[in-house]
Amino acid sequence: MTDLMTPDTPAPEQFTDPAAAVARLESLYEQSVGFLCTHFAGVMSGAVPATRIRAYYPEIRLTTTTHAHVDSRLSFGHVPAPGTYAATITRPDLFRNYLTQQIGLLVENHGVPVTVGASTTPMPVHFAVANDASIAVPQEGATRFVLRDIFDVPDLSTTHDDIVNGTFVAQDGVGPLAPFTAQRVDYSLARLSHYTATDPSHFQNHVLFTNYQFYVSAFEAYARTQLADPGSGYSSFVSTGDAEITDPDAPIPTAEKTPQMPAFHLKRPDGNGITLVNIGVGPSNAKTATDHIAVLRPHAWIMVGHCAGLRNTQALGDFVLAHAYLREDKVLDDDLPVWVPIPALAEIQVALEQAVAELTQLQGYDLKRVMRTGTVATLDNRNWELRDQTGPVQRLSQSRAIGLDMESGTIAANGYRFRVPYGTLLCVSDKPLHGELKLPGMASDFYKTQVSRHLNIGIRAMEILRTMPLERLHSRKLRSFDETPFL
Repeated sequence: MTDLMTPDTPAPEQFTDPAAAVARLESLYEQSVGFLCTHFAGVMSGAVPATRIRAYYPEIRLTTTTHAHVDSRLSFGHVPAPGTYAATITRPDLFRNYLTQQIGLLVENHGVPVTVGASTTPMPVHFAVANDASIAVPQEGATRFVLRDIFDVPDLSTTHDDIVNGTFVAQDGVGPLAPFTAQRVDYSLARLSHYTATDPSHFQNHVLFTNYQFYVSAFEAYARTQLADPGSGYSSFVSTGDAEITDPDAPIPTAEKTPQMPAFHLKRPDGNGITLVNIGVGPSNAKTATDHIAVLRPHAWIMVGHCAGLRNTQALGDFVLAHAYLREDKVLDDDLPVWVPIPALAEIQVALEQAVAELTQLQGYDLKRVMRTGTVATLDNRNWELRDQTGPVQRLSQSRAIGLDMESGTIAANGYRFRVPYGTLLCVSDKPLHGELKLPGMASDFYKTQVSRHLNIGIRAMEILRTMPLERLHSRKLRSFDETPFL
């Protein structure tokens, strides 16, 4: 089958108006999706064509010929050197505000238009029909024809992390404009729906991660108080299964099945609300969640979970503010070598410390009574205590670790890797080196007294960060010397 049937797309056009450029991206995307959905439905009803059916992702492209003099304080919004840069785009409706902002900065900083047109990257039929509940792609072998003979399917050669990992090799001298390709984004959007049981459109710009269900109940209770306050700025609360309420007293139906990493969203109309994701236990879950949420380009993510306190002076319920990480989680070693330092981000650290001070009503030196700042060790073995203690304890001592968990180092490392501002505020729930193990009765009392305050501290930190200008929040520490112009 050599003939090719494609939609009749308009020629590439230059734009200096960001809104108009995004509108064209949306038009091109909808045209490709509509073309594939229509023909796929026809094929499934029996009309197998004699030609291959293909549609392309839209693309945005920028070419500069001079070194632009830009504000040196900016970590994004400008290209690193003269040349041509391009990015394939998916779901421009979902990323409308982001794209408008990023395009506007490029046009302003470089004084040249962007070009919008169809790319040469085929759109997989699976992703095209993903938002149409009436259409489902059957599994291989379930149809009388071979699907990939007629339609394009997901291609791993364009679904990768080469750009963010710094291993991308430019083709034909065209550099990457954005950190992810369209297929990579589509892949993650599909995974997010699967793992969290909520549509990606509900995700907010500020994400809290936890590893306990207790925090979910506390988050729902907090959300209801905010919906009851007309001045809170929050408009709705979304639970698993996309159950959305605007009435603080409205019941939330129980989801048919509990997802692997349930997500809950306290929404604001501008998207600057708060999302809570219960990632469960372990670095693998932490990596999976952040791998996919990263494509949404959140403004911050923070871990608010429990940890083992490693110092005798710590008490159960004390807080640990991570300013460094001992990474022994192993899941990111191939993508981000352990020799790469994961720096603390001042903006996040200050917001977390300020939030702790406000909620505990302690200031200055007195704050040290309930919070300690230091290194958090992240391991991949939950029962590390049962092994020979010589090695682990020595490393913990040499690293000056004050807390140990299974997720924080992974979340921080992936934040660094994906250029998403990150932070960690943990709560000491046991002290295994000092004979205080996490036992049922003790844990129950601890959770009752500490969960709500800990969660509220995380929420308050996000509210502080929400008021911060993006150019300040998105630290230059997260950007390399050869960086994508898009955030």
